Amino acid sequence: MSEVFHTTSSRYPSSVSEEFDGFQIRPATRSDIPAIQQLIIDLAIYEKEPDAVEGSEADLERELFGQNPVAHCHVAEVEGKVVGIALWFLNYSTWKASAGIYLEDLYVQPEQRGKGIGLALIKTLAKLCVERGYPRFQWWVLDWNQSAIDFYKKIGAVPMDEWTTFRLSEEALVKFASGE
Repeated sequence: MSEVFHTTSSRYPSSVSEEFDGFQIRPATRSDIPAIQQLIIDLAIYEKEPDAVEGSEADLERELFGQNPVAHCHVAEVEGKVVGIALWFLNYSTWKASAGIYLEDLYVQPEQRGKGIGLALIKTLAKLCVERGYPRFQWWVLDWNQSAIDFYKKIGAVPMDEWTTFRLSEEALVKFASGE
């Protein structure tokens, strides 16, 4: 494996790019945005939410590569074609007084699964956590996605069953924020 360090900003160097047998994992670039957008749509379809994707390629460009990026993405590439993504952002633990990585989306095209691409994407982010001194790397998984749950347990991840996720969004968010 060859390692090449890239810099996205002086404060937060990007992760290493790594060559594997038959594929490469690397930080996303602006030219990857159409492929990233399509993989997000494919993930929504896989997760039985085909109409859920509202963000555009322009939104992705702003959020990943704009003046103040709020998210990051690593891609898996096979023969020059993006076939998988790990889209992530920093979170923060007050108890640890440290940032960590939250994996928002991990997706590999079905025909590319079983080659170690998903594992390599996750391992790349784990290495980034270790490199930066982040003590936590976390994500959510749908309860019905047993193959993903089994995969995550196999790599040593543990479910956080004692927590319940809450969300304010859309009308409820606006209503609450406006004091109604």
